[in-house]
Amino acid sequence: MKQQTVTLDATDRAIINDLQGGFPLSEEPFADAARDLGIDGHELMVRIDRMLKNGALSRFGPMYHAEKMGGGLTLAAIKVPEDDFENIAGIVNEFAEVAHNYARDHALNMWFVIATETPERVDEVISEIEVATGLKVHNMPKIDEFFVGLRFEA
Repeated sequence: MKQQTVTLDATDRAIINDLQGGFPLSEEPFADAARDLGIDGHELMVRIDRMLKNGALSRFGPMYHAEKMGGGLTLAAIKVPEDDFENIAGIVNEFAEVAHNYARDHALNMWFVIATETPERVDEVISEIEVATGLKVHNMPKIDEFFVGLRFEA
């Protein structure tokens, strides 16, 4: 997987840095967030869209705690033959419950998060992925949770 270089200007970096701390819940959230950045709401939306399309951002949206909402959540991994990695990634990513799929330099070289509406659905999705890919999915549910407060400064 080849990574492309993306150039960010000072406003793009400010958007990334500022919005990691939260997003306004208001009648005009983009206008309100943009005001603090010295731009208007339309420009903020255009810049976010561009950064999503060029890969500077992988997603833009709220983070939900699936388990606190009655759902299920787990980390899963697969040992994928290198020459079939892109094909298998495409199959896995077709599942609406799959997020954060990424390659790792490890025997289990594809890792992803499964978030479901019910705890029981986690095992169903794992079984469905195994059938679709023909590969064993390793389920690694969390034992304990720790808040890290991770931020990425641009």
